[in-house]
Amino acid sequence: MNDFWQHCSALLERELTPQQYVTWIKPLAPVAFDAAANTLSIAAPNRFKLDWVKSQFSGRISDLARDFWNAPIEVQFVLDPKAGQRTAAGAAPLAPRAPLSAANSAPVSAAPAAAGAADPSPRAGMNAATAAAVAAAQAAQAAQANAAALNADEAADLDLPSLTAHEAAAGRRTWRPGAANANSEAADSMYERSKLNPVLTFDNFVTGKANQLARAAAIQVADNPGISYNPLFLYGGVGLGKTHLIHAIGNQLLLDKPGARIRYIHAEQYVSDVVKAYQRKAFDDFKRYYHSLDLLLIDDIQFFSGKSRTQEEFFYAFEALVANKAQVIITSDTYPKEISGIDDRLISRFDSGLTVAIEPPELEMRVAILMRKAQSEGVSLSEDVAFFVAKHLRSNVRELEGALRKILAYSKFHGREITIELTKEALKDLLTVQNRQISVENIQKTVADFYNIKVADMYSKKRPANIARPRQIAMYLAKELTQKSLPEIGELFGGRDHTTVLHAVRKIADERGKDAQLNHELHVLEQTLKG
Repeated sequence: MNDFWQHCSALLERELTPQQYVTWIKPLAPVAFDAAANTLSIAAPNRFKLDWVKSQFSGRISDLARDFWNAPIEVQFVLDPKAGQRTAAGAAPLAPRAPLSAANSAPVSAAPAAAGAADPSPRAGMNAATAAAVAAAQAAQAAQANAAALNADEAADLDLPSLTAHEAAAGRRTWRPGAANANSEAADSMYERSKLNPVLTFDNFVTGKANQLARAAAIQVADNPGISYNPLFLYGGVGLGKTHLIHAIGNQLLLDKPGARIRYIHAEQYVSDVVKAYQRKAFDDFKRYYHSLDLLLIDDIQFFSGKSRTQEEFFYAFEALVANKAQVIITSDTYPKEISGIDDRLISRFDSGLTVAIEPPELEMRVAILMRKAQSEGVSLSEDVAFFVAKHLRSNVRELEGALRKILAYSKFHGREITIELTKEALKDLLTVQNRQISVENIQKTVADFYNIKVADMYSKKRPANIARPRQIAMYLAKELTQKSLPEIGELFGGRDHTTVLHAVRKIADERGKDAQLNHELHVLEQTLKG
């Protein structure tokens, strides 16, 4: 059992990044192996690590166990029995913190809560007034601790991480560099409270033309929270990396300022919390929690549509956070002004910061994503195969990763090397669907409707700007969204030469990177065509 775990750990250390290995694999330990039942039990130090390892690494560990013992092995993850004996009694309370913009100032130190009890000798010299003051302070501290305990109970219902005694009283907390890394339990608790995914970082975010501006803005915000671009509003289609990017901001901020009070939440969960707060008459706790954050990351805010009470509460939270120089980061599937059912006050707040689009990845970026993902899975993927997949699947990162998983599973099941032929077999159904999804005719009709011209103008020889421009845009989209060659596209646009199509494609691609309005129009058209 121990020999296997040494073998398994060594392989995983080579496959994973140092941060992933140290965070997730190193704390694990094998505790039992039943040869008769072919079961291996691996202990995790706490529930958070157990759940994450089980969801992310159980498959790989099971594969390694099967290869090691030459038999199917059921890997069971259990909680380390010692975990239940650990308490947070040694945690130092946190003092009220300065606003986010003062993050670089010296942190306020906090005396240990039990200092007086640990060393009674100083009290002997106290006068009556001082002793009474100490007793009153201890009573107040006990009351704060009770309040924090009540907060913890109600927070569990509302999915609000509990506040410490000092946080419950003060509402804000100081930056405490290094505090969260004092031990692994503190780090796990930090991630559990923030709901951040520690795997989603800037290091493993693949960058290309489609997202380089968004990434640059995200890094700027992570370096200067509450100062640069507040709020930061990222929008784009499904699976383009919006969620990855905002988790990366949160993870970077936790790395730089471990005492930061951060929360990632999906808009649907926020709506649910608002409803529960009203039902349980716990709105004071709800407001205290959200208004005290240093960084709020709210995903898919379009789910606020039509929910007026939620919008009102979020408006007040937004105002409080920005006033305190806390950072707000929001994602949506579309441009702020195009989100239906959202109060104009909120829309104006969204527009007051920086709004950045994340576009579907271009070919080179799609290839890079596939190569990076294959490497993380411990698989060697040839550039030819990556290029083939990237050329045929264009919509988003999630689709690419799903396709790669299908290829890997198909290769493993059939015991064959990953080639283009195998890839075609593995993705046969997916490629068929992709090829029939968007036609040039559909693109022409959609673009004509969008720019209020006739479909016939797409084939005509007319050259006025109000017709030539939409026609070039339609050619560009035909090249981007279909498998048609340049000559085929030219034929469908009134028998034009392929050089005319190439000129249009290059012209629109170049202008898209410089013209925000054009970029927005193309984004709307792409979303419409993809349904």
